[in-house]
Amino acid sequence: MSATAGALTVHQAFDRAPIDEVTLGSWSEIDDWLDGAVRLHQDRSTWLPVHQRLDILRNLAGRLEAERDELALLIAREGGKPLTDARVEADRAVSSVSIAASELENLRGAEIPMDLTPAGVGRRARTAREPIGPVVAISAFNHPLNLVAHQVAPAIAAGCPVIVKPAETTPLSCLRFVELAHQAGLQEAWCKATVTDVETAERMVTDPRVAFLTFIGSARVGWYLRSRLAPGTRCALEHGGAAPVVIGPDADLDRVVPSLVKGGYYHAGQVCVSVQRIFAQRAVQSELLQRMTDAVERLTVGDPTSPDTDVGPLILPREVERVDSWVREAIDAGANAALGAERLGETTYSPTVLDEPPGDAKVSTLEIFGPVTCIYAYEDVDDAIARANALPLAFQASVYARDLEFALQTADRLVGSAVMINDHPAFRVDWMPFAGLRESGYGVGGIGYTLRDMTIEKMV
Repeated sequence: MSATAGALTVHQAFDRAPIDEVTLGSWSEIDDWLDGAVRLHQDRSTWLPVHQRLDILRNLAGRLEAERDELALLIAREGGKPLTDARVEADRAVSSVSIAASELENLRGAEIPMDLTPAGVGRRARTAREPIGPVVAISAFNHPLNLVAHQVAPAIAAGCPVIVKPAETTPLSCLRFVELAHQAGLQEAWCKATVTDVETAERMVTDPRVAFLTFIGSARVGWYLRSRLAPGTRCALEHGGAAPVVIGPDADLDRVVPSLVKGGYYHAGQVCVSVQRIFAQRAVQSELLQRMTDAVERLTVGDPTSPDTDVGPLILPREVERVDSWVREAIDAGANAALGAERLGETTYSPTVLDEPPGDAKVSTLEIFGPVTCIYAYEDVDDAIARANALPLAFQASVYARDLEFALQTADRLVGSAVMINDHPAFRVDWMPFAGLRESGYGVGGIGYTLRDMTIEKMV
């Protein structure tokens, strides 16, 4: 990505070749849109009836499905996600929009009993769901199509005007999504995409006309923006994690290893719930380390548009430099590099397995967001759980074990909004609750949950 006056050049993540140029949005354009969005929300005669929103969402899902292969290639080019996984993301975007339609069909208020005390006798009350107002969506690069679907489709379903700002590295998938929404029958006044600079984006987010902010990105930026929101603006924040995994002494390593490899190296580890910290009972730690090393060594690193690629590039060359510096720090402090630990090029880093990095190293305490997993031995599961829960980050986690009692008790004690048993922590379906805890986020994601966030329950 490179910016000139009024324009942004979008580059392929793998070889940095230019793909396209997009126009940068100005504050005057955003200001006008916000004025129009407020008018749309205040004038109930302009609200889109539910049947019309359903038609738009279903039409949009069909258009996304028809362009699935082209969208997957675009995801691979601008974001660097291997084509096999990019196709899955394109399919998920179709599903996410369809789920929004299904959730809208089931969105309803309730009858409120009023005669529970003498004060309410003779009264009747009901609630209804109404749109909260103008929505601003700030999206991330790592799922440039499906994250936008998660933020924009619920806004369409709720009947909220929405403006979405994609990551500057991956705007093209978002721009196409919004174009398809317009082609599906949504008037442009109801949905706009803008690529703009940081200063203008902050001004947009903190504007008092904004009713709801949905933010996906770094904790530093997300918490800062929340601190600057205008009074009354609601928000949901999705940040990163450093997902812990506990391996029991009886775990089936034939199943564990492929699962950890997928969960740790999918999209080169650039996933907020990617496998990062693996706590293995000492009886199985050596075998797990060897099997992980053997499996990760077989991964193919390269051009994400190739169907044979397992691990693509990091989003920017500076991220390769950052990951390498963190790995070097851990090795210098005593970690054993069982595999990898080297740059393969300007944009790619070797899939890396670190054995026993120090507990205070960056790779042990911060989100790596790169193709690196760390394995630590433990004697007692209490120690593993304490170490897993020790960070200010908390999102999803996993435990692998044949012993059901061990698995359930460990899952109960791990801090996270979701704990997977015998599956990696990066598992997600688009209708489930998805929430960062502690510094990892605020509020609950997932299509239905976001839809409810973007409505108010009004009682009459």
